[in-house]
Amino acid sequence: MTDISAAPSPVNFRHATFMQSASAVENAPPDIGWEVAFAGRSNSGKSSAINTLTEQGKLARTSRTPGRTQLINFFGLSDSQRLVDLPGYGYAKVPLAVKKKWNQQLERYLQYRESLRGLVMLMDIRHPLTDPDKQMLGWAVAASMPVISCSPKQTN
Repeated sequence: MTDISAAPSPVNFRHATFMQSASAVENAPPDIGWEVAFAGRSNSGKSSAINTLTEQGKLARTSRTPGRTQLINFFGLSDSQRLVDLPGYGYAKVPLAVKKKWNQQLERYLQYRESLRGLVMLMDIRHPLTDPDKQMLGWAVAASMPVISCSPKQTN
């Protein structure tokens, strides 16, 4: 288990690099250090938020088609710091069995990943919370996770 009382080292988001993708929590990088995950519905802007934060336009792959992020994607900031792009939920046009598998992996990731220190949920202010949104928040709360909920700024 990681000592979270130690002062964190400064983060240089510009040096973020793609580490790996994982289809299951068991395939993730070692569970050490800390990581912050980005969650939200399909096409809510999770990958775009990571690209903006790191000032790297193509670090996390983006698409107009819901459901393109199908794996848990890890981006290294240092040897012990990571950003995580989680698969979206909701609008992806994939078989129900695939959505069910994603949900199982998301739940397991949120409940058992010891290095997970925070969850950024991206929401669209034009839509009320859905049952999957509430489920994601419930998993985070059950894991005693600090949750930051934000909506991307609308542009005309």
